Amino acid sequence: MGRQPWRAHDPDLHVRLRSELGRIDDQLRALLSAMDRLQGLLDAVVAISREVELPAVLRRIVTTAMDLVGARYGALGVLDASGEHLEQFVSAGLSEQERADLAEVGLPRGLGVLSHLIRYPEPLRLEDITAHPSSAGFPPGHPHMRTLLGVAISVRGEIYGDLYLAERRDGQPFDLHDENVVVALAGAAGIAIENVRLFERIRVGAEQFQRLLLPTLPDLRPFTAAAIYRPAAEPSQLGGDWYDAILLPDKVVAVVIGDVVGHDLQAAAAMASTRNMLRALLFDHTSPPGAILTQLDHALEAITSNPVTTTTLARIEPEGSGWRLRWSTAGHVPPLVVTHDRRARYLLAEPGLPLGVDPEQARPDHSRFLPQDATVVFFTDGLIEHPRHSIDESLSQLAGLAAEHAALPLPEFVRALADHHPSDGHDDMAILALRTPRA
Repeated sequence: MGRQPWRAHDPDLHVRLRSELGRIDDQLRALLSAMDRLQGLLDAVVAISREVELPAVLRRIVTTAMDLVGARYGALGVLDASGEHLEQFVSAGLSEQERADLAEVGLPRGLGVLSHLIRYPEPLRLEDITAHPSSAGFPPGHPHMRTLLGVAISVRGEIYGDLYLAERRDGQPFDLHDENVVVALAGAAGIAIENVRLFERIRVGAEQFQRLLLPTLPDLRPFTAAAIYRPAAEPSQLGGDWYDAILLPDKVVAVVIGDVVGHDLQAAAAMASTRNMLRALLFDHTSPPGAILTQLDHALEAITSNPVTTTTLARIEPEGSGWRLRWSTAGHVPPLVVTHDRRARYLLAEPGLPLGVDPEQARPDHSRFLPQDATVVFFTDGLIEHPRHSIDESLSQLAGLAAEHAALPLPEFVRALADHHPSDGHDDMAILALRTPRA
């Protein structure tokens, strides 16, 4: 017998083809969904890694986990030193009213299902929280939650806390895919937490080192003086800002403020060496400030490779019923004088070149009479620099701020300037204020 001819309208073949095409379509959809989840996970890891402060990292972990699995609520509980209770609870997804209601109850301490997760740090998926043997119910005002996904976060092999997610927005319980992606995120979160804690230790160490390089102001009577240093907003940066004040014979005070270019160990070391050299030169109180800066510039050129430095050197000495301010600058911002009637004026004069540019260039000296109860403010440019404002605008704002707070004692005065400065905080800042005696 001959072979049966193939018939295109074979119904069984159509069914098989449709089934196969459906299976391929499902696989493609699953593959696309997995790719989306993987891309979302990668984006989440990048977002977490960008944060440089611990509170921001913890909140970012919660919100990115919520986004990855479509959860309505999320939280991260941080364990205390005993590892048995929660000392911190970072939550997201609650309304303002829900937060207000729960504020009266207090933050969770790690009881009920949370306690189970602390004691057994394995991934936990629940379709009904209340049905779990460890469930202890919810406090008054707590939003309704039925489903839960809990995953532990480890840092350097020790449990740091637990990540909790509740209520998928589509109403479905959390599945194995959700668990896998959150477990992967928790691994990256542990690394991010460790990195930011290390970053914080470096930042604190850098700031402490910077402060150790700065002097404690001596007793400058009959003058009063106060100084303050604030590091840059960017963590772990060393700065080159410094200040100093020395009481010389005959009721003369020498004041200096400066800024070494750069934000690294070289800038900090250059700042220390420059300040120490200048201290030695200041005791030649017969030379005017410009001549001393010239000597300093020659000395730095001969024995160091320090970066470019801006500075202002001033001497304040008695004259009649008041005081005479003599100063010279090396490319530095001008000092500000605030009189007892709250008038603020900058001592605008030829600034001269920064140290390390041309030691042979003559440095001009300037002079101004200071009345009784006048405040002279020396500061670095980190106090006024802002990318969206001109220097003139920032100087005007600072003068207004100084006039507004002129009646404060000097420690509170310099703190007010540092707290409300017109800059964007990208650079470190130093302020030294000196006040002449009253009658």
